[in-house]
Amino acid sequence: MTIDPQSLLERLVACPSVTPQTAGVLDLLGRELEAIGFAVTYLRFEGDGSYPVDNLFATRGTGGRRLLFAGHTDVVPPGDPAQWASDPFVPRIDGGKLFGRGTADMKSGVAAFVAAASRIPAEAGTIQLAITNDEEADAINGTEKLVRWMADNGHGFDFALVGEPSSAETLGDSIKIGRRGSFSGAVTVKGVQGHVAYPHKANNPLPVLASIVSALSTEKLDTGTEHFPASNLEVTTVDVGNPVSNVIPGAGVLRFNVRYNDIWTPETLADWVRARIASVDAKGCAVSFEVSGVPSRAFLSPLSADIDTLSDAIEAVTGTRPHYSTGGGTSDARFVAQYGPVVECGLVGPSMHKADEHIALADLTGLTDIYAEFMNRFFGAAHP
Repeated sequence: MTIDPQSLLERLVACPSVTPQTAGVLDLLGRELEAIGFAVTYLRFEGDGSYPVDNLFATRGTGGRRLLFAGHTDVVPPGDPAQWASDPFVPRIDGGKLFGRGTADMKSGVAAFVAAASRIPAEAGTIQLAITNDEEADAINGTEKLVRWMADNGHGFDFALVGEPSSAETLGDSIKIGRRGSFSGAVTVKGVQGHVAYPHKANNPLPVLASIVSALSTEKLDTGTEHFPASNLEVTTVDVGNPVSNVIPGAGVLRFNVRYNDIWTPETLADWVRARIASVDAKGCAVSFEVSGVPSRAFLSPLSADIDTLSDAIEAVTGTRPHYSTGGGTSDARFVAQYGPVVECGLVGPSMHKADEHIALADLTGLTDIYAEFMNRFFGAAHP
């Protein structure tokens, strides 16, 4: 049997799977996969300071080349329903477009891949899916633990696709072969609180904070690499919690974020930040630095015959060869990249996370064709 991507996408959208609530979406997906010969395993991960998350792993085939598709079924909250033309969880078709929360990000990618897999003979090779219901929020008990479980249980792969929106203007015009990392931190400067009329009895932390802001902002991290732009640090806030004008504050905190390329790691960035802080005269204040949250590592998949094969498949369907990009924020591909080569290939996504999120139905059909064409070429290729 073959699966219709539009029908599947509409049913997926009808599940209000706002992170981490599955609302039946993984059960629905599992039934569809079992109907086309996949063995489905449901996995719940929890702990590490985050909520429990349900995940799905599915596999079909035991030999040949191994292709992994990774994605997520969770969606961001719809926000104010009044901003939507209709119920965000009731799929609506209008003007050749399908509206609903999750249509672009990224239930469309999941539906297209499953529909494409239904066209591929089971004996062609090994197809695997790693689907989480926690990409949009903490991302602690989702893909990272899912791909680790795969590795621990012998489910390796030769190449992976993530179905996040990757196209810029038209379907297939861009695929992502890597992503920048994200590194956040906080610097606290503690002085001595006092009356502004008696500054000699206080120690104002703000001049030191200002100097640290300058030290972090004025020196370039790098000038970029072949596939990445220059890394960039932005100070996002400076807070002292002082509502009055006659008190010298006792402490202040600045926070920053770095989007960085593959020159850096979180460890080397932390060392760079400490060195910049140390270059500032603390003027008797106590200065401390800490990393905020868990940094996202940069990754770059090496250009390979499989990326060429994907590009050939896109060109065969769309008539245009894709541009290779590393732009945008972070995605779960960063977790997959720790175990093998991965590329993001999906729809155009300007409406994702917005009210009246939607996709063009023609693009959904085209993406399904791209995935199917790629799988036929991937499993028919004789790469080492």
